[in-house]
Amino acid sequence: MRKLIILVLAASLFSCKANNSGKNGSDTITSRSASEVKVGIEVGDQAPELVVESPEGENISLSSLRGKMVLIDFWAAWCSPCRQENPILVKIYKRFRDKSFVNGEGFTIYGISLDKDRKAWIDAIERDGLIWDNHVSDLKGPASEPAAIYGIMAIPFNFLIDGDGIIVGKNLRGEYLEDKLKSLQK
Repeated sequence: MRKLIILVLAASLFSCKANNSGKNGSDTITSRSASEVKVGIEVGDQAPELVVESPEGENISLSSLRGKMVLIDFWAAWCSPCRQENPILVKIYKRFRDKSFVNGEGFTIYGISLDKDRKAWIDAIERDGLIWDNHVSDLKGPASEPAAIYGIMAIPFNFLIDGDGIIVGKNLRGEYLEDKLKSLQK
């Protein structure tokens, strides 16, 4: 069954659909106690843990970024819509990286590449000026394990998580991401 899911996921991702629905991903979260929060991929859920390798060969866990507002960004060097989104993400990163949020100090991006080619991935990071530190990939392309865990059917796609690792938005682009970050500032 898992192989079937991965094959379906791979077929979907290979087409690199530009998932730019324009949704603001700002579902309302009601206050819940820690015991009521489930691990999942919906707004209000605890984001599933990931431990993925950086270009330098170091494992970077998503939980190592706790305390910050984090954008989990699924992208690939071969995906034109992803590459078009990158300059916008750089601008947003520069604007918000040192800001204080209601539940997080600072903003960073955990960029998960769905590439198979290490050189293409690293070249895209450099060429697009992706200046944040947390670039990761398992180099399995569309069959990426993080993509399967997060139910990614098309890229670019992202999840915004707060300092406790709770998903506060998903599939936020451009002004929608900026507006969401502004709304979460102290």
